[in-house]
Amino acid sequence: MKVRRKKGFFSISAVAKMFSVHQQTVRLYEKQGLISPKRSSGNTRLFSEEDIDQLEEVIYLTHEMGINLAGVEMILRLKKQIKKMQSEMNKIFESTQNELEQESEKSKEIVQSSYQRLLQLKHKGEKPTSPDVPAKKQTNHKEQDGTVDVDNWEIEYED
Repeated sequence: MKVRRKKGFFSISAVAKMFSVHQQTVRLYEKQGLISPKRSSGNTRLFSEEDIDQLEEVIYLTHEMGINLAGVEMILRLKKQIKKMQSEMNKIFESTQNELEQESEKSKEIVQSSYQRLLQLKHKGEKPTSPDVPAKKQTNHKEQDGTVDVDNWEIEYED
């Protein structure tokens, strides 16, 4: 059985002390929409771990980097947009990778099937009926269990 830790919440006074800022500064950041702590039934601000991380970033940008609140708002909005775009790009890359793997498997099956057909024709002494099939010279291919290593095939093209 896995023991789960309860999520803790902090009061505005504890958070203000944590970052050595005035409570009014924390209220201002909330008023500007830079942080959004939950409220208790008595309307007391309850800061979660995520709220504290967000507040820490806001304080860093304003106090350490000297960025005004409008700049902080823009930075946070752009970070959120970038995160969303990264997620979308990851989904696209994953989908494309899956499609490539499927196409690769289909191509291998087609090559294997064509190889088997060529072997059948070779054993019957017939020539391929399709003019689209180029003459192939097989060199050092290994056949095991009805499969062939097509990476070592050489194709001779007529001029």
